[in-house]
Amino acid sequence: MDYDNLLDLVKKTRSLRRFKPDPIPDEYIEKMIEVARWAPSGFNQQPWEFVVVKDSELRSKIAQYSGLFRSQSQDMETTREAWQGKGPSMTRSNEANYSIAPVYIIVFGDTRTRDGLPMKVRYDIRLRDRIFTSGLVNAFLYLHMAASSLGLASQWVSWISEPYVECMVKDLLGIPKEMEVYDMLAVGYPAVKARPKLLRPKEKMVHFDRCSAESFRTDDEVKDFIRRSRNWILATMARGPDNFRGM
Repeated sequence: MDYDNLLDLVKKTRSLRRFKPDPIPDEYIEKMIEVARWAPSGFNQQPWEFVVVKDSELRSKIAQYSGLFRSQSQDMETTREAWQGKGPSMTRSNEANYSIAPVYIIVFGDTRTRDGLPMKVRYDIRLRDRIFTSGLVNAFLYLHMAASSLGLASQWVSWISEPYVECMVKDLLGIPKEMEVYDMLAVGYPAVKARPKLLRPKEKMVHFDRCSAESFRTDDEVKDFIRRSRNWILATMARGPDNFRGM
């Protein structure tokens, strides 16, 4: 792959929250995982485990567990600073819910692999956990990009790692205690086209050699981007069924 094709793939890789219920080929899942397992990890410990959930009853249960956390999240949003504007609505139609996706891929980290890290890392808990998590992040991002390359929609479902949800999902699927949830990717065919992404100007985020406070954004500039970015996200999340289009 040349640079232009890589950049095009990166630009197309998004977290989409609108899926068609149509099943996807098992071959696509295998291809995604084949890409993800080549991800870099600390001391090549490859801590990841991939659990593919296709059974509709299991997917429904997982969505139910995360839904309980969603209501708590709605309450927490009422405490958001007023200058940021209103929070997202957690009430969505089925068409705008990741539970429609026909496949969930949960990435777990095997905590036993931490023993393979250098001793100086094992005894630095902060560094040990950061290296362990970085490997999982890399694998998950590769998984996400592979889905995009196959023309699929995918959504990061981070609520899966909330303590209650993780506990219930591990019990539901029979996951051993040594495994920690990193994140879940809901995967399926897209039911809506991605909107152009709001992106910060490159010249505002790249710095060379010595820097000072003046090299970076002011508090007001950061707040302005937060407002604009949140408005973009909320508008994306609020897109209803009438806006759905085939790909």
